[in-house]
Amino acid sequence: MEELVRIGCAYAALSIEAVAALVISYGTVEALVGLATELFNWTTPKRRRDVWTRFGVWLLLGLEFELAADIIRTAISPTWTEIGQLASIAAIRTFLNYFLEADIEKLSQSEAVRPPVG
Repeated sequence: MEELVRIGCAYAALSIEAVAALVISYGTVEALVGLATELFNWTTPKRRRDVWTRFGVWLLLGLEFELAADIIRTAISPTWTEIGQLASIAAIRTFLNYFLEADIEKLSQSEAVRPPVG
């Protein structure tokens, strides 16, 4: 029975990782399209910040999915090595999430305070 649960968790983790890859890929394509229009239209710095902010949000979402997949993968009778690896991965991803989210929040607040041009 434990082996069936382990197999189910492995498939669930793989599915969640696939979703994370799709989310990050979509965000990357969206950012590339935004940057391409930026190169040809020479739009405002606000537009560049918007592209960066949206890309950061997609990356945050992808990182959250990846962390969820790692947690599911080690949920069923993990070894101490797997627990250590999960702790390291979780710490790195949490560190990345924290600073990326702080940057996005900072940009959002600076946009709210900045007076409109024109």
